[in-house]
Amino acid sequence: MENHEIPYSRIGWDYYLFDDVPTVYGKNIRTLIKWNKQAIIDDHGKKYLDKIPKYVGFTCVPSHLDYQRVIGNRFNQYHPISHKPKKGSINNTISFINHLFGEQYLLALDYLQILFTMPVQHLPILCLVSNERNTGKSTFLKWLKIIYEENATFIESNSFQSQFNTDWAGKLLGLMDETLFNQEEITEKLKYLSTSNTQKLEAKGKDRVEIYIFIKFIICTNNEYNFIKIDEFSERFWVRKINRLKHQKTEMLEDLKEEIPAFLHFLTQRKLSTRKQSRMWFSFEQIKTKAFTRLVQNNKSRVEKELASILYMIMERLEMEEIQLCPYDAVDLVYRSRIKTSQNEMRRILKRNWKLTNQTNSCWYEKFSLWQDGDIQSKKTKGRYFTVTREFLITNFDDFDDN
Repeated sequence: MENHEIPYSRIGWDYYLFDDVPTVYGKNIRTLIKWNKQAIIDDHGKKYLDKIPKYVGFTCVPSHLDYQRVIGNRFNQYHPISHKPKKGSINNTISFINHLFGEQYLLALDYLQILFTMPVQHLPILCLVSNERNTGKSTFLKWLKIIYEENATFIESNSFQSQFNTDWAGKLLGLMDETLFNQEEITEKLKYLSTSNTQKLEAKGKDRVEIYIFIKFIICTNNEYNFIKIDEFSERFWVRKINRLKHQKTEMLEDLKEEIPAFLHFLTQRKLSTRKQSRMWFSFEQIKTKAFTRLVQNNKSRVEKELASILYMIMERLEMEEIQLCPYDAVDLVYRSRIKTSQNEMRRILKRNWKLTNQTNSCWYEKFSLWQDGDIQSKKTKGRYFTVTREFLITNFDDFDDN
């Protein structure tokens, strides 16, 4: 165990100093700082080295209820949090969570409870979005940083473009405020990290080392519609639109901070409202929101939106629940709107984006054509058609939702 009378440790071949670093929140965080062996000798004498605890190397095992500084003969890099659960009032905290999560309030409590009691469990990428000010989004990130201290870190989007990842490796939370992921490969990396168990740790001048990762990402942004590129099948994302606070309190963060011990006690006592449904605990249906659908809709191409609009219009006018078409039919339909595309793009939209399967054999179906005056005509033809339903369009395109 860590000897507080000896503020040093030798881990592997290197020496480290335990230092209590003051923070802006009025608390000191015990931090491990790489130290010079000769400096220790100069300050305490050579025999002092024999008193320093020695460990083979590092490990990183998160725990908030049964924390161990030393596991086997390795030093645990995960930081113990200073808050101790203690029974008390949590009125401000409950009100704040209810404001952010509304009808998904119980899911939010489950998310926070799992984060505290089961830190290695994968959780969805939580995205709090709003183009309004004074919503509490940034306060939520600051509050989590205060709770988890050195185990939570603020990350900028360009961190995912760098080959080095020591700034977030071994962290429980990656917090991102006003972040824009405008490259698809960054989105894919974010999705991969949220469900992976291991990752190669890279630092300048050092060999790559495989480490266990358990980081959860939380994104807050004022850009509701295109801060990240995802599709309707991105089951890892929990997107919530946050409204403006009805009563803005200048001391809100301080009030939340005061209730942290009581809230952690509450999390250890309550019963989860959900059972594990997926590797990220929650099912896609549980966390899917209108904000998610709007985000996906905005990420769709002009061709895709126009095709969906035309198909829905045909179904509405002819009182149909589904329509059959082949890629070349789709090209012809959007061409009437002066949008040029190709059969390959339409096939990609129908198969990859919409996840539809065409007929294995050429079959008869009713082909629809749209004329310049808005008239709809149909004729029987044969082809390996796809079937698009009204329900599919309403579910995946926000413009057609009457609710």
